[in-house]
Amino acid sequence: MSSASPPRRRGTRPAKAGEREVLSVAGREVAISHPDKLLFPKARYTKLDVVRYYLAVAEGALRGAGGRPNVLVRYPEGIDGEFFYQKRAPKARPGWIEIVELRFPSGRAAEEVVPRDAAALAWMANLGCLELHPHPVRAEDLDHPDELRVDLDPVPGVEWQQVRETASIARSVLSEMGLAGWPKTSGKRGIHVAVRIERRWSFDEVRRAALALAREVERRAPSIATSKWWKEERHGVFVDYNQNAKDRTVASAYSVRSLAFWL
Repeated sequence: MSSASPPRRRGTRPAKAGEREVLSVAGREVAISHPDKLLFPKARYTKLDVVRYYLAVAEGALRGAGGRPNVLVRYPEGIDGEFFYQKRAPKARPGWIEIVELRFPSGRAAEEVVPRDAAALAWMANLGCLELHPHPVRAEDLDHPDELRVDLDPVPGVEWQQVRETASIARSVLSEMGLAGWPKTSGKRGIHVAVRIERRWSFDEVRRAALALAREVERRAPSIATSKWWKEERHGVFVDYNQNAKDRTVASAYSVRSLAFWL
């Protein structure tokens, strides 16, 4: 997030009601409880600031997370407090919040939130959800990913230039296969690359393709990249193919991250 408060979305009309602020978003009313709660204490960003940020970037954020089941990564007391991953949608939710049931390799199932519009993003932010963590599938087809994900994760001490070089090699490999990878900073130290694919293959098949990609990147640049799974065997930039497992999610485009620094 930048040091300036994000602009208020056009058509958003706040109306204070005690310790709530009610916003009109996308034709719906979204109540923001404790809007002045500091979620980023040092930067002085409040819950309402986070809500307004997501309203300002809703179009882009929904391209990454919209129409997909999302894990709720909640920071109820801000970035200095405890946080938790919530797979199951809260039972107390508006009727217009869409949910879909996912089944995992463990045999368990969970009804997860599927944001479709800016109102859903605002509602999620009110729960203290700073990060958007979508699955690589659409709500309409939960068995066939439409996104292959590459997580370039540098080991401690690796410089940013090495991460960029690894991303460039990954792009070359993908291009030779007729695929386009869309990179974004992870919000921490690495780079995420999203590769849109047809909804034809299973999670296992997509994960195997990601493993093949990781090994080819390592083969071309063994001094700076690795596909080794065990941490003690890694060096340079780990090309994490396991982000394509069925129960994995990654922070999406325009996602806020729980970091204390700011521009």
